[in-house]
Order: sequence, then C-alpha cells, then structure tokens
Amino acid sequence: MTSRRHHPNAQLGSVVLALGAGFFLLLLLVVPALSVIHAAFADGAGGFTLGHFGAFFGLSLMRESFFNSLAVALLSVLFASLIAVPLAYLTARFAFRGALLIQTLGVLPLIMPPFVGAVAMQLIFGKNGSVNLLLSEHLGFTIPFMEGLGGVVFVESLHYFPFILLNLTAALANIDSAMEESAQNLGASGLSLFRRVVFPLALPGYVAGASLVFVKVFDDLGTPLVLNVTNMLAPQAYLRITSVGLEDPLGYVISVLMILFSVLAMWLASLALRGRDYATTQRGGAAAARRPLRWWQAMLAYGWVALVLLLTLSPHIGLALLSIAKVWSFSALPDAYTLEHYATMFGDGQGMIWNTLLYCGLAASIDVVLGTVIAWLILRSKLPMMKSLDFIATASLAIPGLVLAIGYLRTFRDVEVGGVALAGSWLLIMFAYSVRRLPYALRACVAALQQVHISLEEAALNLGATRARAMQRIVVPLMAGGILAGFVTSFITAAVELSATLLLTTSQGQAPMSYGIYLYMQSIAGRGPGAALGILALVVVALGTFFANRVVRSLQHVHRELP
Repeated sequence: MTSRRHHPNAQLGSVVLALGAGFFLLLLLVVPALSVIHAAFADGAGGFTLGHFGAFFGLSLMRESFFNSLAVALLSVLFASLIAVPLAYLTARFAFRGALLIQTLGVLPLIMPPFVGAVAMQLIFGKNGSVNLLLSEHLGFTIPFMEGLGGVVFVESLHYFPFILLNLTAALANIDSAMEESAQNLGASGLSLFRRVVFPLALPGYVAGASLVFVKVFDDLGTPLVLNVTNMLAPQAYLRITSVGLEDPLGYVISVLMILFSVLAMWLASLALRGRDYATTQRGGAAAARRPLRWWQAMLAYGWVALVLLLTLSPHIGLALLSIAKVWSFSALPDAYTLEHYATMFGDGQGMIWNTLLYCGLAASIDVVLGTVIAWLILRSKLPMMKSLDFIATASLAIPGLVLAIGYLRTFRDVEVGGVALAGSWLLIMFAYSVRRLPYALRACVAALQQVHISLEEAALNLGATRARAMQRIVVPLMAGGILAGFVTSFITAAVELSATLLLTTSQGQAPMSYGIYLYMQSIAGRGPGAALGILALVVVALGTFFANRVVRSLQHVHRELP
C-alpha cells in the first residue's frame, strides 16, 4: 500500500504551507507585538532601559490605573463566579424544569458587546435609571449600581459570567457519577458534597472560564470609556496614544503590562491544575440521576434563577426599549415610542453595515483557511516545530486588541500600498480582526480534522489524487461543520470588536458597526440610532449562531448516516 510519505511533492507542499502561515503570523502578530515591547524598553538612543517603567509607577494616576484594572478584573471574576457556579450546579445536578432554556438564556450576554450593554444598563440601573427611580419613589433610597469602578464590575460580571457557566457545565457533565453516589452513601450531601467532591473534580472547567473572564475584563476598553471611567489601564493606553502620540513611552509600558497580565492569568490557570489528577473512569455525569428539590428549595432556586436571568437580560431589554424610545428621561419607561431611530440607522449607517460585512467576512475567511492549513500541518505533516506554529497562533488570545492596534500603527506607519498609507487603510482593521479571532477558527478546525480518519485521505492518494485534490474533495468537505463553526465564531466576535477598531479607524467611511455604535452613544441624541444599530448587530450575531448550529447538526447527522 502506497503511503502518503511516498509522494515526492508532499513534503515540499507542507513546507510551502508552513512558510505561508508562518509569514502571516510573523508579519501581523509577532512583529507588531515585539515592536510594542521593544518601545517600552528602548531609550532615546536605541539602548535598553527600565526608566519608562519607573516613570510609569512614579505617576499616581498610572499606579491608580494599574491597581484599579487589577481590582476590577479580580472582582469581576468573583461576582461572575457567584452567578455562574450555582447556576451551573443547579441546572446540571438537580431535577430542574427548564434547565436547558436557562442555560441557553444564560449565554445571551456574550452576543452583546459589553460597551453596548453598559449604555442600556445605565438607563435601567443608573443614578436616574428605572430601578433607582422606583426604589426612590417607593422605598426612599437608591443603590449606586453604575457608579465608578463598581459600575464597570457590575457590567463586566454580567457580561462575561457565561464563560464560567459554559466551561463549568461541560466539566460537571464529565464527572463520574459513581464518585458522587459513593460520597452520598458515606453521608455527604448539600454544600458538603459540592465543596468536597463535585467542585474539586470540575475545577479545570471553572479555572478555564475564570481565567478567560480575567483576561477579557483586564483588557476591555469600551466599557470603561462608555461609563466615563478613565483611571484604568486600557483607557489610559488609548488616551496616551491618541493624545500624546505614538512616541509616548508610557502607552507602550501600559501595553506590555496588559500583555504580561494576560499571559500571567493563563499561566497561573495551568499552574493551579498542575500535578493534580482530575480524570474519571467514565463520562458518567451526563447519565447521573438528577436529585429532586424540596418545595422550599425549589422556590428559592427558581427565585434566584429568575433574578439572575432578569439581570442577564436587562441589557437586551434596555437596548430594545432605547431603540424605540422617543423620549426616555427621568422615568422608569420611555414616555413615547418611535421607529425613527431605525430609519436613521438604515439611512446613515448603511456604509457601516457593509463595512462590517466586508471586514468580518474577509477576516473570518482568512481565519478558516489558515486554521485548516495549520490544523493539517499539526495533525498530518511530519514537519518539525509545528506545535510552535500552533502556539504562536493561539498566543494572539494574550495580545489585547488595543495593544495589537498600537503595534500596527507603529509597525506600518511608513508603509504604503499603491500610494496609500497602510496605517490609514481599512486593511489593518480587517487584519486585526483576523489575527485576534484566529484561535477560535483554529480550535474548530483542529477538532474537525481530528474526526477525519487519515485512511480516507490516504485512500484518495492511493487512487492517484494529488495532495491538493484530496484536500479539496475529501478532507475539506468532511471538515465542513468545523470550518463553518470557526467562520461564524470569528465573524460574530469580530463584528463587536471595539478596542482595535477605535485606534485603526481613521475616517467615517471606514467605520464598521462597532465604531458607529460607540460614536452614536457619545451623545444623548445619538443613543436611539446607536441602540438600533446595536439591535441590528445582535440580530446578525444571533442569526449567524443559529444557522451555523443548524448546519453543523445537519452535517453531523449526514456523517453518522454514512457507511
């Protein structure tokens, strides 16, 4: 039987693919990131210095911003955990009607950009928002939900807790039910069972979700800016670069600190799990008998879940009301309603909508092509150091969008393409989207290729097909579900990217929807059209996710039916 190693052009083709993928990552990820790091440590004469870091910590505003960002990220993880952990445990371990619906609704915050949710939540939970107006009228007091750093923590916790919910729910499903049953037979129950048996076994899922929440919150730019909180690292980096300029070393120091803490969070997450065994002998969690709740426990549980879902859905409710509100000021609900905001949005925002489709469509296409190539190189080729290629591609998760945008402005500021400055073109926006979302597409493509047995590819080669023909006719069609999932994930997450967009958009004609929403939200008069544009973004994301899931399930059904 002829092996794939006997094809003389196979090795050359693998090398060409590896060089192409490596060049893309080198040019658009490694070099910009290194340029930012170099600028943070370079003195005026091109030598090495730590003076910029000394200057940074010598300024009270910078020290305050550093500790504020750290505190907000840690508190967001804490409050997100208080929401997600009980929700995951209740729906996964107890006879809870509507558990699937609750888990589905619990993920809805992820389809809304946090900075958009912040505007809607100001109208509901702000100083003069619906809730505080009702509290003041009926109970005589108000609660500072949205004041200062507390408002940022409130918004971020509600937005990112689904990361913990999703990962912890999956981890609970993989726990051997026999372990829980043994603990129950020995007298463990309630909180004791959860604390000593269930949660320790599900710790990998929790840690994975918590580390994602920390990184996302620590790097977020849009939410603090919308809430007018500037004494945090990301807003300070943005303000320094846009006001002082690209030569300001403190902007680069902040960028390095943001990279450092993103990497540190991921490293600590892996360190926390090192040396411990979480394996079970079978995947019994999904088949474990769900325990019934007593009537008073059920009432408490449903009441708590209803409160969580009301908070979770409040940004969506607020945004929908704002998009049709003609007048909404110092009242619990709008005083009058109109559809004029949608007419304004479609009239003034058509260019933003098409720009979003163009940038995100091209970025997602690049991601799935690169993801397929890198997945094939990792799993099928014999080239050395392919794991390094995987590591570099995944490392973009640790590079905040703001930092990548700063790196692009510094790296490509003197580069021209066809007489047009690259730093002022929409191409950098599209490439930033692509690089930032590549890990999502890559993981989807790797998972899809792992399910395609190599013998199918080798059979095509043995029948005379070239490597490219086998990829085109056999491998890619069988990977279609994973490729589509990667494309949709990259597209919908890029559509709500703000950090890189704010720095790289140089004109109104280049603006995508996320930039347009941010601009609209800067004025009271523009919040209605901005909310309408936000609703459109939500619809695009929701429809994309829905149809992708439908197609993936249909493809999986077809594959199961194949002999």
